[in-house]
Amino acid sequence: MKIAVYSGSFNPLHIGHLAIMEHLTLHMDFDMVYLVVSPKNPLKDGILAESAIARYEAACEAVGRHPGLRVKVDPIELEMEPPYYTIRTLDALSGREPSSGFTLVIGGDQLANFRRWKDYDRILRDYGIVVFPREGFDSAADAQSLLEEDSSYKIEIAGFERVDVSSTQIREMLSRGEDAGTLLM
Repeated sequence: MKIAVYSGSFNPLHIGHLAIMEHLTLHMDFDMVYLVVSPKNPLKDGILAESAIARYEAACEAVGRHPGLRVKVDPIELEMEPPYYTIRTLDALSGREPSSGFTLVIGGDQLANFRRWKDYDRILRDYGIVVFPREGFDSAADAQSLLEEDSSYKIEIAGFERVDVSSTQIREMLSRGEDAGTLLM
């Protein structure tokens, strides 16, 4: 089975995330998307690991509202000890399901800093990535820079119409008492 691993804090899940998951299964030949709620990104501040269970439960509810999605909210990182490095998650998934192939899904903002990720070269060689564009980032140039380092890296830029919404934007709207219901998944 060909599985896209879409990992993040998902605080909260929104229509942009939904569009990406739909694109992966409807237009990119993935059999399934594993949505992995990460307790704590080692490269980011601001998200507390303690909120992971609540974010995981919210993700399960959001995905449950879209029964046609081929998406499984996978608790694998909730079961792991920190630090929550993506390479550890991918290796654990591969060990759990050795007959499946896993590909990491990231945004263009993450690709710009991908060399900071633990064992990024192994991720690119052993699993590969699908990159979704983000405003203000040149994913094609960033991918080319990585491929100049090692032409065996597996990097695919998704041909995708961006949905310009972010979890940060939604949290800010909610903090001001504004209705963000149409943006939530």
